[in-house]
Amino acid sequence: MKEIKLELEMSSDSSPISFQCIDAIEISLFIEKEGLSFYEKAAKNVLDPSVKGIFLRLAEEEREHIQVLQTKLKFLKPVISTKGRSESKVDFFIRDNLKGKIFSTSENKLEKKFANAEEALNYGIESEKRSIEMLNYLLSREKKLDVKAIFAHLVSEEKKHLALLEGLKTTK
Repeated sequence: MKEIKLELEMSSDSSPISFQCIDAIEISLFIEKEGLSFYEKAAKNVLDPSVKGIFLRLAEEEREHIQVLQTKLKFLKPVISTKGRSESKVDFFIRDNLKGKIFSTSENKLEKKFANAEEALNYGIESEKRSIEMLNYLLSREKKLDVKAIFAHLVSEEKKHLALLEGLKTTK
């Protein structure tokens, strides 16, 4: 797998990022919502019915993941102490490191039809790889087991999406 370099705005030292569980859910929600937006737009802008079907299936999976994460957030907020939690830290992290950098939906490619199914699949594959790389980065820097568990679960879901896209590409 070709390594993708993400430009991280956070410090490059080896100290842990130290997010709270609720932060990890909010970061995961952001990634899932960007994925949903990407797959919905991609499905509208691809002509190949099998690729369109995969993109619609992935959009539905993202919807389900969002619902699960929102339910967890709903139940965790009342019981998790927000003491020491800095909303701005998560907001800054999302703005500086995630927004438009994993599943970019504003690029010209999505304003018009993809040239072909392979182009659409490659775009989805690269987006999933960026997502996995970011989540693995977060996992490597995190010390809290509950936070690591959230990121690890999302990595496994993103790897399934990647495998689905790569599998479809090999049949084209």
